[in-house]
Amino acid sequence: MIAQLLRAPAMRRFVAYGFASVAALGIDLACFFALMAAGLAAPAAAAAGYAVGIAAHWFASSRFVFTGRVAAAGAGRTQQQGLFVASALVGLALTWAIVSAGTAFGIDPRLAKLVAIGASFVVTYALRACFVFGEKSDLATGNG
Repeated sequence: MIAQLLRAPAMRRFVAYGFASVAALGIDLACFFALMAAGLAAPAAAAAGYAVGIAAHWFASSRFVFTGRVAAAGAGRTQQQGLFVASALVGLALTWAIVSAGTAFGIDPRLAKLVAIGASFVVTYALRACFVFGEKSDLATGNG
């Protein structure tokens, strides 16, 4: 897997994924702050922002990062989108675990969050590159 990441097309995808992630995070935070300003409770605003961020990330990933690897419309695409959301939930769980562990050990939560962002980025990219938009995935060929 490491050798695959070092090849030029894989590196281009990794960099593009970084840009998609930053954009999705920006959209997530913008929604979060806007909903908070509108009076929505913080947990609900955070969940809504996260959901909109996932949708934005799917859009960017499927059109700019993993081009040619998106399943045809129908059951295959629905399954692929489900795997995409599942990978996002893995990233969310990892973020929660790292921030929880960091704060339990007395680490500044902001520093723990930065570590969590990096770890979540790498893990979700690997999951998406291998399982959601994998090169050998039957979903992308419409056989899944």
